[in-house]
Amino acid sequence: MTITTGNIHKSRGIDTMKRFDWPRITKFLEDASAESKVYIGVDSVAWKRGGKWFADYYKVIVVHKDCLHGCKIFGEIVTEEDYISDKKKPLRRLWNEVYKVSELFLILSEITDKTIEVHLDINPKKKYTSNMIVEQAIGYIKGTCNVVPLIKPEAFAASYAADRLLRVKSI
Repeated sequence: MTITTGNIHKSRGIDTMKRFDWPRITKFLEDASAESKVYIGVDSVAWKRGGKWFADYYKVIVVHKDCLHGCKIFGEIVTEEDYISDKKKPLRRLWNEVYKVSELFLILSEITDKTIEVHLDINPKKKYTSNMIVEQAIGYIKGTCNVVPLIKPEAFAASYAADRLLRVKSI
């Protein structure tokens, strides 16, 4: 079950929409120079309503124009029922973030020849829960997307851009 919220609007510098506007994104990528680079990431938050758990997935595409002239951020927010979510055990949500960013990569790789970096919101430090899936998540992205993903602290598209979309949306 997928629930989507919101319409296309600008919120504190980020274009957010219930679904990515692929023709608009494709046009923006076509108009961007060959030197431009694309960074993608996903972040999520779990919440409970009426005894059911849900997860909001915040997906971002960051297009760094010419790799020196600022960037354009496209955002998508998708809400899904999270059947076994537990704030103390977020591994299912973390894996869903990995799956969603790989899907995003595969779509983008079909519409642009620009370099695409995959950023995972996973922390390699042992004190964080996400540490438990670091190696498997990296292996999954390598196998699915044929790129080496970045993880925290280098994974700014997931750690900052998607997280900022999450924070702006919840204001």
